[in-house]
Amino acid sequence: MAVDLLRTGPAEAGATVLLAHGAGAAMDSPAMTAIASALADAGFAVVRFEFGYMAARRQGARKPPPRAETLIPEYLAAIEAAGITGPLIVGGKSMGGRVASLLADDLHGEGRIAGLLCVGYPFHPPGKPEALRTAHLETLLTPALICQGTRDPFGSAEEVGGYTLSPKVALHWLEDGDHDLKPRKRVTGKTLGDHMAEMARAAADWAGTLGAAPC
Repeated sequence: MAVDLLRTGPAEAGATVLLAHGAGAAMDSPAMTAIASALADAGFAVVRFEFGYMAARRQGARKPPPRAETLIPEYLAAIEAAGITGPLIVGGKSMGGRVASLLADDLHGEGRIAGLLCVGYPFHPPGKPEALRTAHLETLLTPALICQGTRDPFGSAEEVGGYTLSPKVALHWLEDGDHDLKPRKRVTGKTLGDHMAEMARAAADWAGTLGAAPC
């Protein structure tokens, strides 16, 4: 299975983050580029890849995103293609993070990954808070960090505060952030860049507790 990779960050980093994109935006979208750049600035090596349906869109095909669980083989293929030898953290933006979360325990149990990093996890579809995507997160054994905007329509701070999640799941909230972590500057005085930097610092601090510090 051919996999296109996009690498960012120092070649000699202490840990690598493998990032999958969300349902509607490619690996080089502004949101994914902002996440990768922030993590690279924090010292991580970052590898992005694209699921097949998204790659097909570059050739003009109008392919909808498939169910998250059907993308697991493609995520595993990306791990193999990346050829990472040091500490590895899997994750992604929105749907990409969800796919990573579905395979994390198998990989962690085999000693192949250090942890799971999700940015803007899709706890439920917008406007459908009853359609939760959290069952596997209740029993997750892999150390995980979810960085989430407090007003994310896929899972706000108020909503997620009432969920039962595994003690392995740590949440880092970005005040007034939306699904891309972007705040309203008139409300918070902060910019998207501020929130991206905060997300990356939180990820670096968390990774350090796993023995996977970025540098």
